[in-house]
Amino acid sequence: MSVLLPLLIGVVAVLVLSLLPDRHRRKVNALGIAGAGAVYVSGGGFGVWELAFTTVMTVVAYLGLRDWRWIGAGWLLHTGWDVLHHLKGNPILPYAHDSSFGCAICDPVIALWCFAGGRSLINRRPPASVDA
Repeated sequence: MSVLLPLLIGVVAVLVLSLLPDRHRRKVNALGIAGAGAVYVSGGGFGVWELAFTTVMTVVAYLGLRDWRWIGAGWLLHTGWDVLHHLKGNPILPYAHDSSFGCAICDPVIALWCFAGGRSLINRRPPASVDA
């Protein structure tokens, strides 16, 4: 279950993000990357490197405003940061020992979706055609 639940969370996250209109979806995802870059700052275990990582993720988020590939790269960068925190024993959620491990499994699911262009996976009805 320690692998299945994070995979499911990644899929649910992608489905929820798919509900956003196309014109807003990439912007919201870029904000998500910026936030993900800062989650370890307050209780991080890598000192000044936490701030350096947050800076890198902020730049990646900015670039992601124009290109989905940067957002995907951001999720993969965060995956690596999650792995380091898991190995150090300094998880995202201090009360949940495997929370960084779970995040490291969830994030690549979102990254793959971003690399595929962040298209909606929710089947919406096409607009009604107007016969002329």
